[in-house]
Amino acid sequence: MKVYTQELFIPKKELNLKGLNSIKECYNFFIHSKLPEKHKVIRFVITKTDQDGYHCELDTIVPDKMEESTLFTKEGGVFNFRKRTHENTNGFNAVLLIPTGIGAEIGGYCGDGNAVARLLASACDTLITHPNVVNASDINEMTDNTLYVEGSILTRFLNGQIGLQRVKSNRLLMLMDEHKEKLFNNEIINAVSSARVTLGLNCDVHEMKNIIESTSHYSKSGRAVGEINSLEKILEIIEKHKNDYDAIALSTFIKVPEYFHKQYFNDDNEMVNPWGGIEAMLTHSIAEIFNIPCAHSPMMTSKEIMNLDLGIVDPRKAPETSSVTYLHCILKGLHKAPRIVPHDKGLTLEDISCLVIPDGCIGLPVLACLENNIPVIAVKENKNNMQNNLKDLPFKKDKLFIVDNYLEAVGVMNALKAGVSPEAVRRPIKHTSCI
Repeated sequence: MKVYTQELFIPKKELNLKGLNSIKECYNFFIHSKLPEKHKVIRFVITKTDQDGYHCELDTIVPDKMEESTLFTKEGGVFNFRKRTHENTNGFNAVLLIPTGIGAEIGGYCGDGNAVARLLASACDTLITHPNVVNASDINEMTDNTLYVEGSILTRFLNGQIGLQRVKSNRLLMLMDEHKEKLFNNEIINAVSSARVTLGLNCDVHEMKNIIESTSHYSKSGRAVGEINSLEKILEIIEKHKNDYDAIALSTFIKVPEYFHKQYFNDDNEMVNPWGGIEAMLTHSIAEIFNIPCAHSPMMTSKEIMNLDLGIVDPRKAPETSSVTYLHCILKGLHKAPRIVPHDKGLTLEDISCLVIPDGCIGLPVLACLENNIPVIAVKENKNNMQNNLKDLPFKKDKLFIVDNYLEAVGVMNALKAGVSPEAVRRPIKHTSCI
């Protein structure tokens, strides 16, 4: 079973982009025929919009054998959605997204979105975010009112397919590749032990025989993507143990050229993190198939890489230079990651007050909010490789706010929470419309 990224151009005549419903129709009548038989799309991104149409990328699972497709035959899919019936206004709950692998100026490195997440969490009752924002090797500074939700689960949540149930704790299964240098397997076990005695984590470790092959590369848009082969082998292990654990942590090898390690840490190089794309593809696959929280940390490949003298690096990359396992962030996140429940239980789509994203990003969460009239706050300062103009989407009045930075985003969040129109506190103020 293989996971890979398919690049696809959709002419504007095939897609009148009005929200998730239009994407679903386009998938049924145009996209589906362009993909292999028995495939499963786990991620959809519009990387660029031009006068002719939409440049898209789809992460897709394809079975090697027809019987493998039964692993992911379940109702729903990334293009299915439920329109919300109302908005619950007895709380203010926000979603913070910084998509993985797009070269985001903030949150595109190693957990450098932590401070943003803490700031936004202060302005709401619950902040829902995903591992890419707060994973910083051995650091994860998310607040108590933050929910750590894997990306595809978060997409399905905003699609109205599922609810999220807070938990006191989860039972974790840690899956790690077998390393030829035993030091690294020992350090992973030590990292799990550290989380057990500090977080009170319940976690067992399972050593695998390097059963999947993950190779990282970049798409034409500059997104970090890649290919995963023999996925079914790791799925078989999870299938065997799924009833004994609530969440899955992973530490596996990701193949990149040797020179990437030094090139990535070079301050003069704006290289997109090459490991993040594969990590998202792997966790999206597992979460989609097993409906279970999961997160991934890449395994250190050798002592030579571990001992590279990188000097003083960009602060956004520093957490990666001071860790051997990169593991504690995901153990802390998964410890209390919410469980997936039916769409009318726990925290639901009806409870969401706004979505905060980097400007220019168009994926299924944005289209779900467009469909359900959920306010979207887009941050210009968080520059990235996506080339879209959100103002071209048919947002209703006061449902799209383009702001300069996250400080301003918090101001808009507080205005929404207080029921104050943001234009009422800006000058000059326009004359009242008379229709």
